[in-house]
Amino acid sequence: MQNWKFSQIIINWQHYFGRNNLPWQKNNNPYYIWISEIMLQQTQVKTVIPYFNKFITQFNNIKSLSKSNLNKILYLWSGLGYYNRANNIYKTAKIIINNYNGNFPNNFNNLIKLPGIGKTTAHAILSLSYNFSFPILDGNVKRILIRFYNLKIENSKKKINENKLWKIINQITPIHNAKKFNQGMMDLGALICTYKKPKCYICPLKNSCQYDNTINIQKNIKKNKIKKKTIFYMILQYKNFIVFENRKKRIWNKLFCFPEFNNLKEMQYWLLKNNIFNFNYKKYFYKIHKLSHLKIKMIFINIKIKKKIKININKNKCWYNLKKKIHIGIPKPIYDIIIQLHK
Repeated sequence: MQNWKFSQIIINWQHYFGRNNLPWQKNNNPYYIWISEIMLQQTQVKTVIPYFNKFITQFNNIKSLSKSNLNKILYLWSGLGYYNRANNIYKTAKIIINNYNGNFPNNFNNLIKLPGIGKTTAHAILSLSYNFSFPILDGNVKRILIRFYNLKIENSKKKINENKLWKIINQITPIHNAKKFNQGMMDLGALICTYKKPKCYICPLKNSCQYDNTINIQKNIKKNKIKKKTIFYMILQYKNFIVFENRKKRIWNKLFCFPEFNNLKEMQYWLLKNNIFNFNYKKYFYKIHKLSHLKIKMIFINIKIKKKIKININKNKCWYNLKKKIHIGIPKPIYDIIIQLHK
């Protein structure tokens, strides 16, 4: 199939069957497109929509976002996962206000320098906001190209695979109406050419697609080994107050969480060090939390104290009131425990 014909089929299909009423598609606002593209990294549209609406209601432009603080941003992000994205949004907002007078950059060289914005995200912002002819190569687009052209993908040659796919998508992305084409490719991958059980019978590319003759790409992708880890969390509680720590670790970085320990001995040492002796000690319950690379067995130990003992409360620790809604970022599994404690 000729390149122009491929792109025209996608554009026509998108016009009639694509997603044209997503909340970030209004007015071609680059700020909205940027927030949505960051949220959509490794997250599905249906999950992102309520978070996007809540976020934009609170921060309707880049100026209001830059004037906020990271804790409030992480609070709105809580439950969406991959929290480094929220950190990058905050950093980028500050840079745009300080270096670009609050105007969102409209060229690739400036965009690519901003935290959290890679090649595909930069291209998406430029094409979806300004209709510039920049190709997008996200997971949906890659899957369509691999299937349509019957490409042999080798796990050991990731860079070669990427270069091959970039070459193809560059050739078929039209100069005019790139916005419609890019949106169509993403929509086709999300709605028709899905990872599992693709709906080939209604695909607009079915007459030329070579997917029937190719190896199932799901079997061709080598799965990373999931590591297992057990972590103890101390719920130190005085009446309606619990102790929270602001994390400085890779997982849930800068979010607030119960103090974390590798074993019970570490926890007991912490209690002795902080002169905590008289308390009711009980195992709260277990919880399994799965990340993309890690399976965590979470063991929560509820320690109730009779008076609010002075411990080293500083900017990295705080007493959290279970009866008050405090605007800080809390990981979803920890927030679930808070709900249980509140009950």
